[in-house]
Amino acid sequence: MTDHLSSVQPLSDLVEYQDGSVVSRVVFRNDAGVMTAFAFAQGQGLTEHSSPHDAIVQVVDGRARITIGREEHELEAGDVLHLPPSIPHALHGGVPFKILLTILKRSARPEEEAKADTA
Repeated sequence: MTDHLSSVQPLSDLVEYQDGSVVSRVVFRNDAGVMTAFAFAQGQGLTEHSSPHDAIVQVVDGRARITIGREEHELEAGDVLHLPPSIPHALHGGVPFKILLTILKRSARPEEEAKADTA
């Protein structure tokens, strides 16, 4: 397990910008998922891709345009958006931006998911 969040930290300090680059840092990981902080330099982004898992994007700094399928979303610091599994998505930014990406993996024990759904 990776846990860089065992003490209080400002979200914006989890990762720093680097000119012309995308910088990432895994800040938490366990069997249920992973949280990764990203810093995108001006003009940087992620090309279209998909994931088999649900993901939540939180914009920490700057502004980002996120495309899910054919739908575009404009986000700014403080905004959050769900990325559904298996649907292509991409991230673009005209200005530097930081995000916290949380990938939610399915439980290794289906019986626990069934209990949570009925609670």
